[in-house]
Amino acid sequence: MPRRGDRGAGVNRPESVTVVGASAAGLGVVETLRREGYEGDLTLVGGEPHLPYDRPPLSKQLLSGAWDVGRLTLRQPEALQELDVDMRLGVPAVGLDTAKRAVLLGDGERVGYEALVVATGASARRLPGTEGVRGVHVLRNLEDAQELKAALARRPRLVIVGSGFVGAEAAAVARELGCEVTMVTDVAVPLGDALGAEIGGMLADVHREHGVRIEPGVMVEGVLADGARQVRGVQLADGRTIEADVVLVGIGAGANTGWLKGSSVPVGNGVECDATLYAGDGVWAAGDVASWVHPGTGRRTRIEHRTNAAEQGLAVGRNILAGPGEAKPFAPVPYVWSDQYDLKVQIYGSTRGADEVRIVEGGLGERRLVALYGQGGRVCGAAGINMVRVLRAHRRSVADAVPWEPEAALVGGER
Repeated sequence: MPRRGDRGAGVNRPESVTVVGASAAGLGVVETLRREGYEGDLTLVGGEPHLPYDRPPLSKQLLSGAWDVGRLTLRQPEALQELDVDMRLGVPAVGLDTAKRAVLLGDGERVGYEALVVATGASARRLPGTEGVRGVHVLRNLEDAQELKAALARRPRLVIVGSGFVGAEAAAVARELGCEVTMVTDVAVPLGDALGAEIGGMLADVHREHGVRIEPGVMVEGVLADGARQVRGVQLADGRTIEADVVLVGIGAGANTGWLKGSSVPVGNGVECDATLYAGDGVWAAGDVASWVHPGTGRRTRIEHRTNAAEQGLAVGRNILAGPGEAKPFAPVPYVWSDQYDLKVQIYGSTRGADEVRIVEGGLGERRLVALYGQGGRVCGAAGINMVRVLRAHRRSVADAVPWEPEAALVGGER
């Protein structure tokens, strides 16, 4: 592939940047570098063989059949070619030599760098003992979604372990496809940890009205399989069993940091960065794998949402060009959305752990509302259901962490 001769005028600009992870965050890095005038060598490494694609539709439009695979692609080949990036797809990174500044690939090749971006995302957690059991699925990448879609086409008895957004979205799609669906969760109210008991309870009622059986407050001890290693159900901690032809495990994800073992990159719950997303030794991180000190809260934070991945990719690209000494802290207002039946759920900020929740627009009975979330006397989050424009008006309150009173009392919502 031809290389650009002019390295660019910036004193701090590295001559070569390698980005490991070819999804939204990694793509955001390389696009930002080129857009900001970087003309050095760029390499993009991806463990999957696909061009960068969008992941939120996996549990929504792709799973339901509303979209085909082609609509997931984030950039067409000609657009990627314009970026003049050395694409290494389908070959995972398996090791890192920070002393020699080289990434070791699964095919034995070594890729050097002056600056490295870790954007390897996260992998779905699995239930112990499910290895090799047919019919047990997770939903994290394109192959996962395609396999689950094919399984749901047979209208099986589906058990979903976990009640997060991915599980709830898959439940909605499966019911619309005519599947029998049971959701098992160890929390008392599905999505209650993210939205509060009242709003989570309302969403649970919507699922029940659509025919989803919910088993709250109980752990799954394992899956049951026949002699051919085909799943036949799940075993609950209280001794009950639930029959199933297909099981979807949606119990969260862990950061993909195993390939960094033995390097100098600090790893905890993700790659541990400072407020600018810099981990030291020429290494930056972006996306689901990045754990950084949020300058607004002072707390170490890792976010597994699409919007955050794109925003961090942009921030890291700009900070690489600025250099660690001039890099700017990353202080976003996190945003996540979920589509369930005819409901659009949106969240700004952080709602988990809030000690105050108040509906300030609409109401539970209407199933159209905006709620504010407070912690320590400040607004920390806002959530909306089918009130997109109204919710957006509350984003500034979240960004500024305004005092809880009188902000939460400005508009009284009917409960």
